[in-house]
Amino acid sequence: MIIMNNISKRYPNGSVALTNINVHISKGEFVFVVGPSGAGKSTFIKMLFREVLPSSGELFVNGRNVVDMERSEVPYLRRSLGIVFQDYRLLPQKTVHDNVAFAMEVIEAPYREIQKRVNHVLDLVGLRHKARVYPGELSGGEQQRIAIARAIVNNPVLLIADEPTGNLDPDTSWDIMKIFSRVNRNGTTIIMATHDKDIVDSMNKRVIAVENGTIVRDEVKGVYGYEA
Repeated sequence: MIIMNNISKRYPNGSVALTNINVHISKGEFVFVVGPSGAGKSTFIKMLFREVLPSSGELFVNGRNVVDMERSEVPYLRRSLGIVFQDYRLLPQKTVHDNVAFAMEVIEAPYREIQKRVNHVLDLVGLRHKARVYPGELSGGEQQRIAIARAIVNNPVLLIADEPTGNLDPDTSWDIMKIFSRVNRNGTTIIMATHDKDIVDSMNKRVIAVENGTIVRDEVKGVYGYEA
């Protein structure tokens, strides 16, 4: 599913984000990426959908060579992924339904299939009754659930989440994690960068800890390992 061989990243200003990263993640895993701020987690995450390219090393995502990929191939890579951000990134001028549908319209899915899938994922996140409202009328937790619905509407093989509970209260964060767990049980691989100690410690999943650009810990059933 994901193979990183000797991945390093040095930015043009000379800062080193990652050094000699070696990671293999199998289909269906649920992996937390943890570590202090500035440790390299975001770079790690962004490489998976080719927002950032490594300076050296090999990276394969779902069988695709991300490093040597032509620019024209990048949209096809991203169509196989779902991406959820801390700041939701919903389109404010579109309704909830249309925000989710947009992800399918981009790949030119048939109209009937779009309607069926959008209704299905809105049911999954518990917000079908909000289909005709706009993001500005939703709470932060509701907006994040819509962002998840949009990310999973195309049945991605990999769901990437960068601090998805960072702006949410604890109860809402757990509601979000229940959705992620359900998606994972359906076979989607999930990689989530987080600072949420309670969630990581409670879920008993694989934990990859990054410090100063290197992996210092990779545990099958890990804990957060840092002060909250």
